[in-house]
Amino acid sequence: MLPRVLTLPLGLVPGGARTAVLAGILNRVFAPELAAGELDFLDQRVMRIGVDDARLDLRLMLRDGRLRPASPTQSVDLSIEGSVYDFLLLATRREDPDTLFFNRRLRLGGSTELGLYVKNFLDSLELEARLGPLLGLMNRGTDLLARLGKRQG
Repeated sequence: MLPRVLTLPLGLVPGGARTAVLAGILNRVFAPELAAGELDFLDQRVMRIGVDDARLDLRLMLRDGRLRPASPTQSVDLSIEGSVYDFLLLATRREDPDTLFFNRRLRLGGSTELGLYVKNFLDSLELEARLGPLLGLMNRGTDLLARLGKRQG
């Protein structure tokens, strides 16, 4: 669980700006897949990412071949919720997506079909070479959160 003091600065950034930054990062990371149409299953569909302990509610959709922020008033087709730590476990591949979802550490809501597309897409990615130094930073963050969790537990 992310210490509450670390979430305070995030509260100062408007939600739309946080989502726009995430969309920009994901558009860069997934550029080959976007160009190949591998994310077309998200076209005009709203995916909500809820990060419980960071109190983040991010809504994305694919429009014109790019991930873009979705309006908070649009209905959500798929939601994925979990903690910062569990999303880092997923991103760094320290934990299998099936295990995270089966154990309800990451929770899916909405369209089961869309959720399976997203899960299969994430399973198929080979991002290690693309992420480079960012992967190292995410691994260190995962280690830090694991240590903090053990001290709090």
